[in-house]
Amino acid sequence: MVLHKPFWIAAIIFSTASYSQSALADPRGLWFAQDGAQVRIAPCGGYLCAILVKTKSPVDPETGQPWTDKHSHDPAQRNRPLVGTAVLSSLVPDGPSKWSGRLYNVDDGGSYEGHLLELNARTVRVEGCAVGICGGQNMTRIQ
Repeated sequence: MVLHKPFWIAAIIFSTASYSQSALADPRGLWFAQDGAQVRIAPCGGYLCAILVKTKSPVDPETGQPWTDKHSHDPAQRNRPLVGTAVLSSLVPDGPSKWSGRLYNVDDGGSYEGHLLELNARTVRVEGCAVGICGGQNMTRIQ
């Protein structure tokens, strides 16, 4: 199979443009999670982090008080407010529109390998795996 020079030039331009678009992907901003929580993705040190800025409801129905990190594996952290907790940390680029780092699950207090995938300009997906079980949820950009 012989490919002509114009084809190669077009292919190089197309692949460069596609890579540039995905390389410019930027998940920083405020996001709405499927459970109703809101997180802000922002730089922290040399990484990206996602900080919980609003819980799914203002109070924990079990206590009638604002949500705390009651499932933390560290007993000293169990009374800290959930708002302000990093739910993704140490995120570094790991391919076009993908970041990898640590995921903190507020429902079980565990920390897992996590990924942030930019599906499009308005949607990201947060994924994590533990003991061979993987899961995730999409978030929609607020700003």
